[in-house]
Amino acid sequence: MDNLLAMKVLVTPRSYGRHDVHLKTELESKVGEVIYNPYGHSLSSEELQDLLPGVDGYIAGIDTIDRAALERADHLKVIARYGTGVDNVDLKAAKEKAIIVTNTPGANAVSVAELTIGLMLSLARRISEADRMTKRGEWSPISGICLEGKTVGLLGLGAIGKEVACRLQGFGCVVLAYDLLSLKDFALAHGVVPESFENVIQQADFLSLHVPLTPETAGMVDAGFIAKMKSGSFLVNTSRGGIIDEAALLAALETGHLRGAALDTLAEEPPDPGNMLLALPQVIITPHMGAHSDRAANVMGRWALQDCLNVLKGEAPIHRVI
Repeated sequence: MDNLLAMKVLVTPRSYGRHDVHLKTELESKVGEVIYNPYGHSLSSEELQDLLPGVDGYIAGIDTIDRAALERADHLKVIARYGTGVDNVDLKAAKEKAIIVTNTPGANAVSVAELTIGLMLSLARRISEADRMTKRGEWSPISGICLEGKTVGLLGLGAIGKEVACRLQGFGCVVLAYDLLSLKDFALAHGVVPESFENVIQQADFLSLHVPLTPETAGMVDAGFIAKMKSGSFLVNTSRGGIIDEAALLAALETGHLRGAALDTLAEEPPDPGNMLLALPQVIITPHMGAHSDRAANVMGRWALQDCLNVLKGEAPIHRVI
């Protein structure tokens, strides 16, 4: 404990401890100093460079943790990601400096899955459009479509994709899924039809993305990909914005090839006010809030805290990435 009391921890997720105040109390009682995000937003590399010197442990949000930032980390032993994705962390630079990186895999799966279903329903029934029209004083019921009888395609059947598939069982739709791993047992148990990558794209009325952002998936949803999608279909993305070529998506929405899209993540966050996707009524955009629920925040916070403290105590973390 004496060793921990000499250490400094940086915490940057804005929602950390919001639902479970015991997280902050526990952390503050076990280490010498805790620094909280002073900016109210995810940190840029430049902002992080000012905060990392002297820090031993770092409970991280979706800040830009690049090589330039890590070069200023003179005491850092662990980056405990408050979330699953580590695409915002320069893993090579971290490894070179012997910094352990952890994450919280599956902790936010239910939360993101519920948002995914909500976005599908909002697209199908045009809920956002109807809300805006009614608040403008227009009283004209908008016609939508049902999920029942439609084909929903899931690209990725990891923790989040599985939770989405489970929740779609009650909607009377056909669920197709593609994943790099063979998941026939899960598919059989939950009414999911395993399909090829191409067939999922081509047959889906609603295509939902649940793949990580990697060099292989960056820009994957480009003009060629979208051209293969069913005419009049919808695209839902609750994974990472960098997976989609936004110019290609905009073009497909403007021509009507795609009927609508729901995006919880964008290539640039927050988006430039001039981003044309913001102006389209058939597009729903939410502020990367998939993991921001009481349950997800508590589990991610607890796991990130435990792994951060484990490393600082010289013990093995539970969810190590590198």
